[in-house]
Amino acid sequence: MKLSGVVAVVTGAASGIGEALARQLHAKGARLVICDVQAAPLQALAAALPGSLARVVDVSSREAVFALAAEVEATLGGAGLLINNAGLTVVGAFEDHSAADWERVMGVNFGGVLYGCQAFLPQLQRQREGWIVNISSIFGIVGVPGQSAYCASKFAVRGLSEALAEELRGTSVGLTVVHPGGVRTNIVNLARVGEGVSHGALSKRFAKLGMAPERAAGMILSAVEAGQRRLRVGPDAIVMDWARRLFPEWGNEVAVELMGRAMGLPRRLLEARRAERGGGVG
Repeated sequence: MKLSGVVAVVTGAASGIGEALARQLHAKGARLVICDVQAAPLQALAAALPGSLARVVDVSSREAVFALAAEVEATLGGAGLLINNAGLTVVGAFEDHSAADWERVMGVNFGGVLYGCQAFLPQLQRQREGWIVNISSIFGIVGVPGQSAYCASKFAVRGLSEALAEELRGTSVGLTVVHPGGVRTNIVNLARVGEGVSHGALSKRFAKLGMAPERAAGMILSAVEAGQRRLRVGPDAIVMDWARRLFPEWGNEVAVELMGRAMGLPRRLLEARRAERGGGVG
């Protein structure tokens, strides 16, 4: 897909991968529609990207997403590229996840993708060529303790994306589902954390181990240009994906251990499974 001149809608654009995607799309000549719930950084980004349309949108609201789609069609003739990137997480044991946590994480991470696809697909189908990018996660492939709501939402994104991609096969609209590993974004900084979880420790580990969002964005846009349907971002995502596929149970355990160490998850979230396995990995 050619990106020059395309009307590109990017959610969660105020920081991280979303911001990097917006900047790189602008450099490629795309006509940008950027949205986020964080108004100040979104407006700052819009000022840095002349010609972009910035809107404060909570993607967990179906009405808000459909209103955005209507505006894009009325003012710009419809979107040609939709990147459902907005996301958030809660870090902590399952019993520390409140009902509000579940509603918010599922509402943004899965609802935002669902509503985006529903609202913009008719526009994309009217273009000569259209594309959808749904950001899942390596946690949409591997279930990790301390991330029950996030994993549930990203597994749902993966399932929706794979099913929709098959329905769109042979049409003018394509779809890429993306599974990033560790990327240096604000998702940890903005997360609600449960008992025994340190914001500072998580942030430091992501800053040290995560991939630069600019690199992740470049890989995503290259996948769109090449018509790639599935993308794993980062060596950690590739290793954990293969481990999970080749050895479904043991591979998941190894992936959990490695990710638990990398994230610095509290001991209580890992020690039960370590005891069951006889001491863990390594």
